[in-house]
Amino acid sequence: MKIFSREQIRQADAFTIQQEPVSSIDLMERAALSVANWIEEKFDTTTPVCIVCCLGNNGGDGLAVARLLKEKGFSVDVFILIHSSSRSDDFTVNYKRYIKIGAATELHTLEEFNRDFSIAPDAILVDAILGSGLNKPVEGFLADCIQYLNALPTIKIAIDVPSGLFCDQLNAKESVVLHATYTLSFQFPKLAFMYSENANKVGEFSLLDIGLSEAYIDQTPTNRYFILKKDVQTFLKQRSSIAHKGNFGHALLYVGSFGKMGAAVLSAKACMRSGAGLLTCRIPQCGYEIMQTSIPEAMVSVDPEPHFLAEHIHTDKYNAIGIGPGIGVEKETQNVLKLLIQNASCPLVLDADAINILAEKMTWLSFLPSNTILTPHPKEFERLVGPSSNSEERIQKQIEFSLKYNVIVVLKGAHTSISSPQGDVFFNSTGNPGMASAGSGDVLTGIITSLLAQQYTPIQAAILGVYLHGLAGDLAAKKISMEAMIASDIVDNLPDSFLFLIK
Repeated sequence: MKIFSREQIRQADAFTIQQEPVSSIDLMERAALSVANWIEEKFDTTTPVCIVCCLGNNGGDGLAVARLLKEKGFSVDVFILIHSSSRSDDFTVNYKRYIKIGAATELHTLEEFNRDFSIAPDAILVDAILGSGLNKPVEGFLADCIQYLNALPTIKIAIDVPSGLFCDQLNAKESVVLHATYTLSFQFPKLAFMYSENANKVGEFSLLDIGLSEAYIDQTPTNRYFILKKDVQTFLKQRSSIAHKGNFGHALLYVGSFGKMGAAVLSAKACMRSGAGLLTCRIPQCGYEIMQTSIPEAMVSVDPEPHFLAEHIHTDKYNAIGIGPGIGVEKETQNVLKLLIQNASCPLVLDADAINILAEKMTWLSFLPSNTILTPHPKEFERLVGPSSNSEERIQKQIEFSLKYNVIVVLKGAHTSISSPQGDVFFNSTGNPGMASAGSGDVLTGIITSLLAQQYTPIQAAILGVYLHGLAGDLAAKKISMEAMIASDIVDNLPDSFLFLIK
């Protein structure tokens, strides 16, 4: 799914109004109905609703939602913040429609010297104050109102964006923004939703289809995307009824060292569970019995060194290679990595200690084959590019790194971001905090290496791998809770993740 800028969203509205054709007030009605239906599905009619509006189009949305909820049997109070002498045309139309249904007694106007909201603690609060067009920080009366609302212990639902939040950039730390429990975003997610600093402002967001022009969406370019089920289904490979293991590739994993063979096991199990036809694990001698008993489906190639990897092997027969989980940073292991990236003829995945070694040997970055996939967590990425003051700056550095070295970077975290050598960024929609556990990244390395071995393109393998990894974590959380989840649970739920995509 494309992520559009504030200006592109405005143009999408205008294009839809012109080409469908549909009036702006009817498009607003369509949007308001999607919000009202969402609220009806989530809450019963005994729950009181308070809707806070301004005088622009977002306020018009709020008035339309109020009218539609009253028609559905909800008790609704509307508070209009009078901060200006001007009103948008669509606000005015919906104001008159609301008065017409006899709801004037539930409509309250608040001004600078009259801020009596009188909102019941069991009410849900709908934020229709400011919309996606905001281009400067909120100040004065409106800022005071938003801060007052933030202090209330009520569930808060933001229409399109939380009031005060910029769509395309990170707000300054001191900015006043409504802290929503839920955000109901029209048609597309906003880029700002992907920044970790905004998590407590956006809350849980849902995408509401309001029927914006498919022609506009298809023809309008962007380099920001949000990964959904339908996106990965478009390139998910179907298996032939006459296929054999040779059709699904031979993966090689350089993994493990003394005391860290668990990382090797996790990565190997994830690789096999993700569909690779064959897997060879290159490990130090200390891991031989561990690997042979933990994952009998994998073949084992044993290094002469007992405790770490010290010898590079010929890799011509492999379709994809992953390196890093648990390997350590011994000098001999560093040389193994150097020879691998200089000589590999198949796609590579670099994780964990492989990235830490590169951070100490920055000149080796120029040796990386095109479309090599690096999967750092934020600290590992910081070792490569230096510190960032916020997630917006970090993502920009990620893009620049991919462009400079012609590689794919999977920057792990909430809404894991995947940057391509073409400057595109894909944000993931699956995953949860329960996955913030030792070994989770080793699992991801195994998944992506497996997909590469099966002849997915590097960018497809990264996108599908990240989506499956997060989805398996979500399924695990539903079964055993986020608190109890360990990395093995992610591997165990990969089968159901594939079934979810196939259905």
